[in-house]
Amino acid sequence: MDPAKDNVAMLSEMLRKRPPEGERCDFCAMPVAPEHDHLIELAARRILCTCRPCHIVFEPAGAAQGKYRAIPNRYREVAEFVVDDATWDSLQLPIGLVFFFYNSTERRTVAFYPGPAGATESLLPLDEWAGIVARYPQFLSIEPDVEAILIQRNREVSRCFIVPIDAAYELVGLIRTCWKGFDGGQEAHQKIAQYFERVQTRSGSKIAARIS
Repeated sequence: MDPAKDNVAMLSEMLRKRPPEGERCDFCAMPVAPEHDHLIELAARRILCTCRPCHIVFEPAGAAQGKYRAIPNRYREVAEFVVDDATWDSLQLPIGLVFFFYNSTERRTVAFYPGPAGATESLLPLDEWAGIVARYPQFLSIEPDVEAILIQRNREVSRCFIVPIDAAYELVGLIRTCWKGFDGGQEAHQKIAQYFERVQTRSGSKIAARIS
């Protein structure tokens, strides 16, 4: 047999068996749908794609000795979310988009705000955050590392959602890729609005968590 033809046949067979393009599970390499589950690698704060069977393996507490945690799919809107200007200003956040989560490795609540350069951690004291949590005790229900409290607050809107941590970072990626100039541009603001419409739709019912 001609070796050249044999090599061509071998290559053709390899290409025929090549798995379809697209995202794949980071553990078993199986293809995953556009809407799929995620894990977080705690030490690196890295989000990994998973198929449903692999995701289920990591759902029990303490799986993989706590190295990875399965990200849940809970979306909830917090009803009647209001923070007065003085309290908000005391957080010293530069923009009206921020998400908070409890970092179990550092044993503290952290705040990140999205921007053209990605997610930036607020390094300022969050002394007033405890007071906000006291008014909205449902915030205490979020799972460390894998759920976040996402807040949008500006002149037009004040709203808050409990979201999976990957959804919070999805907003970060959206802003990083489409923000232009000083104010972001029309496209960025449209995509941010569409993002919050999707989050609100997924949230379904609201949590009436406020304590006056």
